[in-house]
Amino acid sequence: MRDTVDDVIERWDAIRPGLDTEPIGVVLRIFRASRLLEQGIKGYFDEHGLETWEYDILATLLRAGGGNALRMSDLAGAAMISPAALTHRIDRLVAKGLVTRATDPDNRRLVRTELTAEGRGIAEGLIEGHLANERELIESLSPNESQQLASLLRKLLMPLEDDSLKAKRS
Repeated sequence: MRDTVDDVIERWDAIRPGLDTEPIGVVLRIFRASRLLEQGIKGYFDEHGLETWEYDILATLLRAGGGNALRMSDLAGAAMISPAALTHRIDRLVAKGLVTRATDPDNRRLVRTELTAEGRGIAEGLIEGHLANERELIESLSPNESQQLASLLRKLLMPLEDDSLKAKRS
């Protein structure tokens, strides 16, 4: 089996024999897979009138458990986005009636975001379909292959995430 990345590597090998193209086989495949998976996930949420980021925030709040309220700083970290981007996104979700935002009663300098009943209903109502869609997107992998790939990607991501955190602290 060949894919488009094989063609890229082959072309490099033809014009630059001896060039170490091994990283291309990994990085470009991850990049392409990411874009194609993102398109498949976006398509699912488009069918339900949501942006992918909207569901990500709703699901992050749902996963918080308890009263499902999170401080903005905790929500930004859990949703893996910058606080500035989060503020804009929360404004949009508040306008749609899917979340509320209120000052933390224990510390008035902090703002907490919480799902509304409608937001909770959307998040709970879409999770099974979302996971079925993700399963379909990776159906070419056996369950064992899926677990192996998840393990390898975790191994790849851990030092990259550590480096990213270190850079943010600098």
